[in-house]
Amino acid sequence: MSLSKACKRFADKFIIPPGDHAAIHKRSPAETFGLDDSPEVHARHAANIKRLAELQAVLYADKRYAILIVLQGMDAAGKDGTIHHLLTGINPQGVRVATFKKPTEAELRHDYLWRIHAQCPERGMIGVFNRSQYEDVLVVRVHDQIDKATCQRRYKQINHFERTLAENNTIVFKFFLHVSRDEQRRRLEARVRDPKRNWKMELGDLAERKLWNKYQKAYEHALTACSTPEAPWYAIPADQKWFRNLAISQIVVDRLETLNLKYPAANFDPKKVHVV
Repeated sequence: MSLSKACKRFADKFIIPPGDHAAIHKRSPAETFGLDDSPEVHARHAANIKRLAELQAVLYADKRYAILIVLQGMDAAGKDGTIHHLLTGINPQGVRVATFKKPTEAELRHDYLWRIHAQCPERGMIGVFNRSQYEDVLVVRVHDQIDKATCQRRYKQINHFERTLAENNTIVFKFFLHVSRDEQRRRLEARVRDPKRNWKMELGDLAERKLWNKYQKAYEHALTACSTPEAPWYAIPADQKWFRNLAISQIVVDRLETLNLKYPAANFDPKKVHVV
């Protein structure tokens, strides 16, 4: 398949249609549509990043929409790498990245969405969530800290929360970085071997890896329950980093192109203004 034809299908191919079962176990983490890690692919990704920077500049001035990019995936799935490659060249003034780790004591005294809502982007901004509200239906469910009924209730609350964002002009992208267990092992081993990357490795990551099957089941349930028309999930093949970067950048650029972003008109007549 040609590069142009493949790119046009990314959103439709990787979306989890609302109402359908996510069935991530049937999706290949190594899918590349027959594309290779080639100069042509890297040129297309570079063009996407350049275009995203242009769109972000107009978005920042237009201030009608906010963009929220949610990244979820197993340890070493590539969340940090995605942020790095997607936001290269973007004006830092128009971007805010929030990383959600284990809740603090203060955060635990609020409802679980309190810390999430506080980090949502304002209109004109791009916000990126490295992990997100979905931790509260994933980690806690895998470790049996909440029961099935509570989890189901949270799915509904999350859907309502995201619908509220969408109704207030926040465009929500949710990307599940679908990595295979073998590829995760290779990446974790690389972190162990490289002294410059040891800091990214925690022994707890290995304990969580033993719960792989439970996590996959939890992800399938969450993606199935929470892929909605307002905020659909995309299952992005993440074994090949170059393909992950291409697919996500293409989906984001294609969606922003539909917003008809415009620089606002001046509140004065430029022809009558003379700077001396």
